[in-house]
Amino acid sequence: MRKLGIDYGDSRVGISITDPLNITIQGLETIQRKGSDKIVLKRLDEILSEYEVDTIVVGMPLNMKGEKSNRAKITEQFIHKLKCKYNKIKIETIDERLTTIAAHNTMNFLDINKNKKKNIVDTISAEYILETYINKNNNIDQKMQGK
Repeated sequence: MRKLGIDYGDSRVGISITDPLNITIQGLETIQRKGSDKIVLKRLDEILSEYEVDTIVVGMPLNMKGEKSNRAKITEQFIHKLKCKYNKIKIETIDERLTTIAAHNTMNFLDINKNKKKNIVDTISAEYILETYINKNNNIDQKMQGK
């Protein structure tokens, strides 16, 4: 079963997914919200019908002190919608601080055209969110196995 990563933003929502063995992560797409979660949920319906997903990981936008911001409260409302709609799928959150900065650094390193950056930054951020979640869980698994 795959994991799905979400970078939930005001204008755009980045989506990433693992391979079936949860080893690699790839960016799927960026959904233009157009001010409506209905657009996002409709596209998620399509994605979830195409892939077997057991966990959705949503980046939680905390401030640099680790406290919830106004943006975090809006994200929590979206997570509530996810939990109501996809009640058979585990919904997790992960601290997403600095993922957008890391995404911009990656795009600069790859010398991506600045006009294309806006369309892919959220997808790359979603990849970092999912990577953080996978790495965190792998570390927990290793500690439980005494490694």
